[in-house]
Amino acid sequence: MCGISGMVVPPGARVDPEILAAMNQTLARRGPDDAGYYIDELGGAGLGHRRLSIIDLSGGHQPLGSEDGRVQAVVNGELYNFQGLREELIQQGYHFKTKSDSEVVVHGWDAWGPALTERIDGMFALAVWDGRKRQLFLARDRVGKKPLYFALVGRERRTLIFASELKALLQHPDFERQLSPVALAQYLTYECVPEGRTIYEGAQKLLPGTWMLWDQGKGHAQTREFWRLRFASSPARKDVEGKSENELIEHLRHLIREATRDRLISDVPLGVLLSGGVDSSTVAAAMADVVPPHTIQTFSITFVDKSFDEGPHARRVAKHLGTNHHEEQLSPQVMLDILPEVADFLCEPLGDASVIPTYLLSRFTRQHVTVALGGDGGDELFLGYPTFQADAVAQYLDRVLPLSMEAGLGRLAQRAARLLPVSRQNFSFDFKVKRFAQGLGYGPEARHQAWLGSFLPSELAQVLAPGIRGAALAEDPYAVIAQIHQGSDARDRWDRAMLQYGRLYLTGDVLVKVDRASMARGLEVRAPLLDTRVVELAAAIPGALKLKGLTTKYLLKQAARRWLPAEIVDRPKKGFGVPIGEWLRGPLKGLAHELLAPDKLRREGWLEPDEVGRLLKEHQAGVADHRKPLWTLLAFELWLERFGPGVARAVPQPAAVRAAG
Repeated sequence: MCGISGMVVPPGARVDPEILAAMNQTLARRGPDDAGYYIDELGGAGLGHRRLSIIDLSGGHQPLGSEDGRVQAVVNGELYNFQGLREELIQQGYHFKTKSDSEVVVHGWDAWGPALTERIDGMFALAVWDGRKRQLFLARDRVGKKPLYFALVGRERRTLIFASELKALLQHPDFERQLSPVALAQYLTYECVPEGRTIYEGAQKLLPGTWMLWDQGKGHAQTREFWRLRFASSPARKDVEGKSENELIEHLRHLIREATRDRLISDVPLGVLLSGGVDSSTVAAAMADVVPPHTIQTFSITFVDKSFDEGPHARRVAKHLGTNHHEEQLSPQVMLDILPEVADFLCEPLGDASVIPTYLLSRFTRQHVTVALGGDGGDELFLGYPTFQADAVAQYLDRVLPLSMEAGLGRLAQRAARLLPVSRQNFSFDFKVKRFAQGLGYGPEARHQAWLGSFLPSELAQVLAPGIRGAALAEDPYAVIAQIHQGSDARDRWDRAMLQYGRLYLTGDVLVKVDRASMARGLEVRAPLLDTRVVELAAAIPGALKLKGLTTKYLLKQAARRWLPAEIVDRPKKGFGVPIGEWLRGPLKGLAHELLAPDKLRREGWLEPDEVGRLLKEHQAGVADHRKPLWTLLAFELWLERFGPGVARAVPQPAAVRAAG
């Protein structure tokens, strides 16, 4: 796991080595073991790399080049099928100088060109500079496990800059740190900035399963999708059609086991991030089916608040499997201590408070291992969230009521819910009632986002400052949902839900959280449930086998029963939540008043002080539970004071860089 950065300048221009070094140095925490650079001696391109050594510890220095030096590559991630590709390329006459998985990118580009992306499998963001063609090739893995940002800067927007994190782009003096009002509205809606847009006007994310080819001479980019999530035409449909439920269960368990085995390739110690939920427990069990359980180290986070604490469940799984288990508690004081560190590495606002325990877990785990397996993806692929159960109920209402009457019922339910005692416990009854009610009256896709998000589109006009309101709401925030479904071959609403959660919540939130929190501590996290084979099988499986009645993740749970005790498989989902609601009335109260102070918000000009003040006052008085919107606002303010417009660019101490031929 690593960080990559670089630039391509117009013909005749030269890469500034100090700028390249400054960009690369911001990624030092992603790759604490080594730094490497390449600058084309003819001008045109520069590549930077920060390395976390996982495979070929002594020989995997990057950038990696072809024999004539004209092709250079930097890679962030792991390529799980590199050994087979390496043998294929050797048979074609290519010579390898290292045992690194990343070297297949260099020779694979020469052999296959952009079709390289269809052959490699893993989690990756990569850049290849072809000095012969004067072209830069960028690509990102199929589900977006690894990030890749880019922007066009300078005169006539002819300089392309790219990096693993946005903060690296900020180091280029021509990058304009201009906050996008539309992106802010989307952030408040989704708790992240979704899809290709970023919080800055001039920067973009390369979409998952996509490559981009930048021609230096033409100053033009060609972009193409090399993979997409397919349902009716899933490559795995042959493994589903005509198969019995038991046959599907066996096949799924086999794929998870093989995906886990593939992710054990490493020259450093590995562990498992274990919450005690079905997903991470299944991954731990699959690993215990491949290697001796006593050699496996498992790690979990506990909470004082029992409604959020999954520690006993994780301990139960570890004891059942026979792993070497470790745990650490996230107390309010620990949260306050690490919050500045979390804010420092989130160079784009993220309203998911579980990034705090994820960071603590990463820090704790890194004391013992360098690589950890996690259970990310199970809820999105196999319909595991409580919102899917809620939608099964809402579908009944759809059949008997028009949306207008359903919306009216929702308003009545919300008024009734306000009479319930306010609880800030995890998934409390009043929280679930209010969330369910606010989604009524929307169509199926928008309803899911209404349940998940912090602010409804109708609420944005109140919370956004008047000066930016018009620009921010020039686009319907929910239009992103419709864009995701364009061209989809989804068979039913459950396929559409899987696609929506995969693109908006998994890629935009969960994987961002895990990548930033783990990389900030130099920990690589691998996700067997996001193996391409598992993803494509999940897409081919009918929704009725994923959500059976009100049983979520039905088929995955059946696959896990051979490995795990029933009390783990069948227990209600708790989620990796954080007691933010209670902390906002206690240890976070002072910080909330400081960051959301009316005078401060007026000076900044992004948020409406009166509305923010109302939310804060009601929550702290205990008359309402505004935990989600308030944390989303706090996360934005923490980001704004570190990375917002007008904040001085902190230039890291650069390492020496020299041109290379």
